[in-house]
Amino acid sequence: MTVDVLAVGAHPDDVELGVGGMLHKLTQSGRSAAVLDLTAGEMSTRGSVDERRIEAQRAAGILGVAERAIASLPDGALANTPEQRREVIPFLRRFRPRIILAPMREDRHPDHVAAHGLVRDANFFAGLVKIDTGQEPHRAQRIYYYHPYYGGREMPPFVVDISEHFEAKLDALRAHASQFHNPAYPGRATHISSPEFWESIRTKAAYWGDRIGVRYGEPLFSDGPAGIALPPGLESAP
Repeated sequence: MTVDVLAVGAHPDDVELGVGGMLHKLTQSGRSAAVLDLTAGEMSTRGSVDERRIEAQRAAGILGVAERAIASLPDGALANTPEQRREVIPFLRRFRPRIILAPMREDRHPDHVAAHGLVRDANFFAGLVKIDTGQEPHRAQRIYYYHPYYGGREMPPFVVDISEHFEAKLDALRAHASQFHNPAYPGRATHISSPEFWESIRTKAAYWGDRIGVRYGEPLFSDGPAGIALPPGLESAP
């Protein structure tokens, strides 16, 4: 399988929180996308591993992604180590993405911080011939980063207009019924299951949308500059 975009999350639902609208926009425009969850979310206060796996697949169907896989690394113990990179590399070579979307540093959960370096370095080593996984080497052209929870101190260089895809993002998040605000779920209340957190999803998307003059947006970060043909606003002929 070769996909245009591989979105990687530390836990099920990270991708939906950070770039769910963007993924729906991509798949609805004919781009192919897959999701890789580094862990099964086994340390979550609410929801069993089996529940979360079912929820994640439902969310993937809503977003239109081609496949969703789990690397089965330890929840709560992600680390940028050779051993964990070796577990991620086969997925990068299997999906062979043109670009990768991964968690940004300085996020609320320590696993998100670890996933930033882990995915970045695994992508580099996935391109080395002498690391043998029985697959052809592959290195994605670019990695862009997103914040599942809170933004850091850096201003994002990109904000993607997801105005027409924000409701699909919410529908994908609702599929994670054990995790987010859901009065019918019997589990213990958590930060992300609160109504305030649910309301903040729309607030943040509206904030970033306002920064670029649209209704809803999702920010992206990059380790370096990205080339563009012309400044935004001058793409069409005069």
